[in-house]
Parts: sequence; C-alpha cells; structure tokens
Amino acid sequence: MALQHGGQLLIIAQQFNIPAEQWLDLSTGIAPYHYPIPVIPSVVWAHLPQTNASLLAAATAYYDCPSVLPVHGSQSVIQRLPELWLSYQQHNVKRDGALSVYLPEEGYKEHEKSWREVGANIYGYKELPIDEPLKRNCVVVLINPNNPTGELTSRSQVLALLKKVKEQQGLLIVDEAFMDTTDGSQSLISYTQDSALIVLRSLGKFFGLAGLRLGFVAACPAWLTRISANQGPWAVSGPAQFVGAKALVDNTWQLQQLARLQLLSVKLSELLKRIFNVSSQGTLLFQTVYLPQAKVVYHKLCLQAVYVRLTDNQLALRFGVPLEQDFSRLERALLAL
Repeated sequence: MALQHGGQLLIIAQQFNIPAEQWLDLSTGIAPYHYPIPVIPSVVWAHLPQTNASLLAAATAYYDCPSVLPVHGSQSVIQRLPELWLSYQQHNVKRDGALSVYLPEEGYKEHEKSWREVGANIYGYKELPIDEPLKRNCVVVLINPNNPTGELTSRSQVLALLKKVKEQQGLLIVDEAFMDTTDGSQSLISYTQDSALIVLRSLGKFFGLAGLRLGFVAACPAWLTRISANQGPWAVSGPAQFVGAKALVDNTWQLQQLARLQLLSVKLSELLKRIFNVSSQGTLLFQTVYLPQAKVVYHKLCLQAVYVRLTDNQLALRFGVPLEQDFSRLERALLAL
C-alpha cells in the first residue's frame, strides 16, 4: 500500500477542485530555491551514463568521506536495504527467529514500510534505544535530523548506539537527508568504514533538486559493492551526475543558500508562533507545529489552496519554508482560519 507523502499536489488539487497552478505548495521539506541548472552538453544526454569521476571527487570532498556511492535518490536504497541485509545474514550470520528492526515512532515512514514488507518485527522508539537491550542481529534506523520533528541527535549519542548495535552483530542505518541544514559536525558519515554502519544522504532537499533523483550512500567498500550490484547498470542518469558534480563544489552558492534559509526559517517559525501561540520545531527547510485540531486546520488551509503536510499521526502540520514573496499569502491564509 502506498504511503501518503507531501508533494502530491496534483492529487490534492483534484480533491479540492482547485487548479494546481493556483496553489501555494509548502508540503515538502525541499528548499524553495534550487541550485541553478547549468547548460548540460548534448553528449551527456545522448550517452548511457558512466561513473562520473568528477561527481565522485565532489561528493567525497563535500561529505568528507572516502567511500560514497551515487544512487537514484536515497529512497531507492531504503527500499532495497531489507533484502540486502537478509541476504547478507543468510550467508554470514546465524539468526534465530524473525528480524528485529528499531525505528523512530515519528519519522519518514518509507523505512518502516520497507522492513515490514520482509516480515520484520518492528519496535518503535521515542528515545534513542541506547539504554535498553537490543535483539541479536537487529537493525536500528535513525533519521537525523528527524523528519518531521527536526530533532538532531548528537554524534556522541549515535556513536554510543553504533557500539551497542555492533555488540549484537546488527546494522545501524542513519538517514541524514536533512543534515546539510546543520553545520555537519553531528554527521556520522566519516565513520562509515565500519561495516555495521550505513549513512544515506540526499541532494534533493538542501539543493532543491528533488526531481534530479540523486542521493549517496556512505558505507564500507563491501556494502557499497553489494548496493551497487543490486541497483544495476545506469542507475543514476548522466544529467543528474553532471549537475550534482557542479552543485557539490559550488561553495559560494551553498553559503548563499544557508544564509537565506536561516532567515526564512526564523521568519516562518515566528509567524507560526504568532498565529498558533505555540513554538514550532524543525530544520532550516521546514517547521512543524503540533496542534489539537491539526486535521481541521489542514483542511481549512486546503480550501484556501495552501497545501501543507499533515503528519502521519494527524497531530501536527509541517510547513515547508516559503519563498520570501509567498509569506504574505501564507499569513493571510493563517489569519483567516
């Protein structure tokens, strides 16, 4: 069964019978300003994609990590990791009983969906499971920073969790899709030579290029070999690799993006607090506000062609950061609730 996500504007527009072009879409955590697409040589479009050495060099420098693999968006890896882990266990580990997977109770639900589909026993956690016993050969998934809560777990805590997972001969998967919006000091990507750790990164969020479908996996060489073989040839398009290589080395644009996102996220959080009288939480790309009537507010905003993300538990609304020129429209819609 398909999960509900933000970014489903055409479906929502049809549901409320309002043309898609009339909507203010704040339903995703994708930057409202995207990296400018350079002129792409025709040969890049015409040839089958090869491994782009410039992209690999740019990615290893940007992420400060020696071993990264370009993938067709981190979502493609989220879907395949359960089968890869089960296959690895079948050949390397003796495991009794069902696979145990620990996931945050609030978070990107495609992780849970993928593990449920292979019959795993799911254990939801509110607090990082550092002080509780873990099952043998378990998998622990951490979304850092979390989406939609925005909670950032410190590197020291994650390293403590990694130690505990290794003691159980398990696997720690850290989804760092929103880590670009922090200073990066809490990332675990530089520790991925450890065979018990896999880190996922996304180009779509901070760079505003979700349509490019480009992400990266950081892991030890053995894991990268397995993932690469599983995704097959030509997984990442030539144009995506070309643009990604440019974006990852453009430090000037990256600093400009950080500066404007900082200003816009503060402005958004102040607006939400003024309207709802509660503090929001999130990242530079989104702010989440917990409301008793979140579902009702969501519906009222949709009636005004303002599309935000109603969280899976229907207890909160996640607002993507608007463009500067869209704040006045958002404010009018909120005042009209």
